[in-house]
Amino acid sequence: MSETDGDILLLSLGVAGLLMALTFFGEVLRARQPEGATDPAVETYMMRIHSWWAMVILLALALLIGFPAVLALFAFASFAALREFLTYANKRQADHLSLALAFFAVLPLQYVFVGIRHEGLFGTFIPVYAFLLLPVVSALRGDPEAFLVRVAETQWGLMTAVYCASHVPALMILDIPGYGQRGPLLIVFFVMVVQVGDLVEYAAGRRIGRRTIAPGLSPKTWEGVAAGLASAALLGGGLAWISPFGLFGAMAMAAAAFAAGTAGNLVFTAIKRDRGVKDWSHLIPGQGGFMEQLDSVIFAAPVFFHLTGAIWAV
Repeated sequence: MSETDGDILLLSLGVAGLLMALTFFGEVLRARQPEGATDPAVETYMMRIHSWWAMVILLALALLIGFPAVLALFAFASFAALREFLTYANKRQADHLSLALAFFAVLPLQYVFVGIRHEGLFGTFIPVYAFLLLPVVSALRGDPEAFLVRVAETQWGLMTAVYCASHVPALMILDIPGYGQRGPLLIVFFVMVVQVGDLVEYAAGRRIGRRTIAPGLSPKTWEGVAAGLASAALLGGGLAWISPFGLFGAMAMAAAAFAAGTAGNLVFTAIKRDRGVKDWSHLIPGQGGFMEQLDSVIFAAPVFFHLTGAIWAV
């Protein structure tokens, strides 16, 4: 077993211990309910904990198996997220071929380019070539009704659900001097600071939040975001040992990732409000769909990837 695998196992055990404590807490709350009665808030909490167990196990296994497994996991997540996003997009029969190409050609090719470590193609394929090609495919079908809206929504789905999300496994292809083959730990660092920051922001916003950031759009508050930012930075500092950043660099990178993720969450909340839906889907019990899990990651991943590449990579 390599040192990196040992560190992944150690961190996984730590997260599992935390989840066990949260599961025990939920069972205590259940036991306090009158016989035959249930509390919807407690049941939702337990569903979320169970979903977290599944997600943590899947990510840990993928990281331990290696780069191909990480690619496959995020490619599947991108497929599910793109499907959810395009469910609410404007489309007509003339778009069927371009949608098929998006799912079965553009998406897998994007992850192939990450897999072969071709940063040039990985960075330009969707925002340049797919951006230009797919509108041509739809235009050739001869239906101009709401054409710009239809094309833009398909392109936006690809940019967010596929292009941005693919930057997470792409962290493993960065060549960082002195960091060796510890790329999987960079993914662990990124995912943990974003997700824990989100969790603290959610809890603190409902406990101490007073001033909403975007009234009428989201319940997020400045107080909650400040607490999330501080917790992400502190956790980043605590996880500095698995990163190439150093203590203060790790805190700054964690804060930047959380801030970008918060912006992404607001944007996707606005899209859902526009479409009149609460959740993108109900695939994950108590957690909504894949887009709910990826909305922060989608905005944070490219920022984290490019900051790391610009400052620490060769």
